[in-house]
Amino acid sequence: MKKTLSVLLISGLSGLVHAGPYAPAAGQPGSTALSKDDAGFIDWASGWQDYLPGAEVDAQFQTPDKATGVAVGDSFDIVTLGRGGSITLTFDNAISNGPGADFAVFENSFSDTFLELAWVEVSSDGTNFARFPGISLTPGPVNAFGSTDPTNIDGFAGKYKQGFGTPFDLDMLAVDATLDLANINYVRIVDIVGDGNTFDNATAAQGGPHPVYDPYPTIMSAGFDLDAIGVIHTATVPVPAALWLFLSGLAGFGLSARRG
Repeated sequence: MKKTLSVLLISGLSGLVHAGPYAPAAGQPGSTALSKDDAGFIDWASGWQDYLPGAEVDAQFQTPDKATGVAVGDSFDIVTLGRGGSITLTFDNAISNGPGADFAVFENSFSDTFLELAWVEVSSDGTNFARFPGISLTPGPVNAFGSTDPTNIDGFAGKYKQGFGTPFDLDMLAVDATLDLANINYVRIVDIVGDGNTFDNATAAQGGPHPVYDPYPTIMSAGFDLDAIGVIHTATVPVPAALWLFLSGLAGFGLSARRG
């Protein structure tokens, strides 16, 4: 399997000298990575639709339900998109725009440098989607077992290793009139085929657009591997299950007391 083979070849490359201007790997000063255990996550994706797997995905990795609920942070509790594949996640409570990051996307990379990338798109109505802009400064092709410096990547899901989410701030899409930023009900993840035929959103002033590279060609579980989407801001704050049980118990106690 590609993940098992890759770890033998690149696990020692996480100490690469930073080349780019963007945030570094999880755990390093200035990183924007969010741990799956971060108390800021108040909700998680609860459903999915339109799973359209691309090429080179074994059946064992085609279980979309594994992308719902809390992030697990391992190599196997994922749904794989395949080359150019996509999936849309839905939520019981709409994501809303708040201070800083509003949600985070979790991939399953086992290292800081084996990074499979995806576009992130959001929608209020399930029809009109807006895409977060991404920039890739990776200078050349990355082979199937190659490494990518995360400081060369910004705006793509898959920037961080398993257990750590890439954050997204809805303020980045404030100019899109099709979105109600207080009512984001859909997040679509679209795999990037990293052979250099996809281009980023860098402007001419930024030297762009640039070709986007990530490990290619991979097999069996090719492309982006989605673990989960964690929500930080919602229009309606969900009540934790433990609190629901507590409140229900109080209600039941009150009814019993009155009957007595």
